[in-house]
Amino acid sequence: MGDILRELQNLVWGPPLLLLLLLTGLNFTLLLRGIQFRRFATALRFAFVRRDEKDGEGDVSHFEALMTALAGTVGVGNIVGVATAIAAGGPGALFWMWIAGLLGMATKYAEAVLGVRFRETDARGEKAGGPMCYLEHGLGGKLGHRLAVAFAGFTAVAAFGIGNGVQSQAVAAALNGAFGTPRWLVGFITAAAVGAVILGGIRSIARFAALFVPAMILLYVAGCAVVLLGNIGQVPGAFGLVFQNALGTRAAAGGALGFTVLQTIRFGIARGVMSNQSGLGTGGIAAAAARTKEPVRQALVSMTQTFIDTILVSTLTGLVILSSGAWTSDAGGDMAQRAFEMGLPGGGAVFVAVALTFFAFSTLIGWAYYGERSLVYLAGERAIRPYRLAFVLVAGLSAVVGLEAVWLVSDILNAFMAIPNLIGLMLLSGLVRRETRFFFARQPTKRRL
Repeated sequence: MGDILRELQNLVWGPPLLLLLLLTGLNFTLLLRGIQFRRFATALRFAFVRRDEKDGEGDVSHFEALMTALAGTVGVGNIVGVATAIAAGGPGALFWMWIAGLLGMATKYAEAVLGVRFRETDARGEKAGGPMCYLEHGLGGKLGHRLAVAFAGFTAVAAFGIGNGVQSQAVAAALNGAFGTPRWLVGFITAAAVGAVILGGIRSIARFAALFVPAMILLYVAGCAVVLLGNIGQVPGAFGLVFQNALGTRAAAGGALGFTVLQTIRFGIARGVMSNQSGLGTGGIAAAAARTKEPVRQALVSMTQTFIDTILVSTLTGLVILSSGAWTSDAGGDMAQRAFEMGLPGGGAVFVAVALTFFAFSTLIGWAYYGERSLVYLAGERAIRPYRLAFVLVAGLSAVVGLEAVWLVSDILNAFMAIPNLIGLMLLSGLVRRETRFFFARQPTKRRL
């Protein structure tokens, strides 16, 4: 079964899907004239200065929606995922993670525009939306309905894998390895904490994320900064390795490691997308809950999530690994831990364990909401309570029951999520451009697209 899943994983994350992801990001980058670069300062202002629209419709502020999205993306992939990308594709994989991130900002922007544009008010009076709504109502017809059902189905199931089981296992492994904490105790505490947050719905999740996620990211950035300052002489060389190996090399590290161009590009893009989720559609679900009258305003905020996740957090992980020299070891996915142990003697393992715990827990919270909204689309409001209880139960059990196939299945389901979403984004790209032009045309001091 493992061999079959690995073959399927290689197939779905092969060149066709990676090319479609890049082309989608490139399409929106060109169509919107590089909005992720030209309007980045405006996006930061909306996200961190003008955090809310008091007269807008929605349930959470711009900032809370952004932190909810970051909760779902800044996870194990920012540490273990970066390490495995470098282990499999070499230092150049980090370059392709950057490419995936920069183009992915435009994709995330489009997802958020459509997420807010086609959101609905549910039976409890909350605003909700995402790909299932913009595929259903934006495309319309049988095609739109079938794509919406496919996306919602894959997301509802994937939430229990990449958004739950994988993260819970990571927390249990990290705390058990660093402190000897029994896995059953980790599972119990994780389940109780997740339940305490998600049972209150999006408002509870957003309030928690707004406090927890910034502190979590700042803690990790500070730890990385300490290690990089200690390796300051090797940092320029680390950047050099990234650019020198961006197109792959067959004789890296004295012949001990071999990387091909395809490996480098594939693992860099795939892990970049797994980290920031641009193209998977989850950004549109988080954006739809924001309190706003303008889809474009929330979309500008949402695209900063990809920047923070990939260009900031994942880059710091990569530089720590490369500047320490840990990438030349055979540690594989554990090379991040080895790098931090080298940079923080006596405390590196503990730092990684704590960081993994925080990252994984935040991902559990974010994905709980994504899975819930997808299941509600398929089964209605009656599915909310059973879903939340099941999500909490799986979070607890996954810490104890090791399921090696969970990682593979999660990878596969993420690809299946991306396909209907990317098709919809490309078909609705004209609408995204019109919404963007109309918004900036109404801003007297802003230049029109």
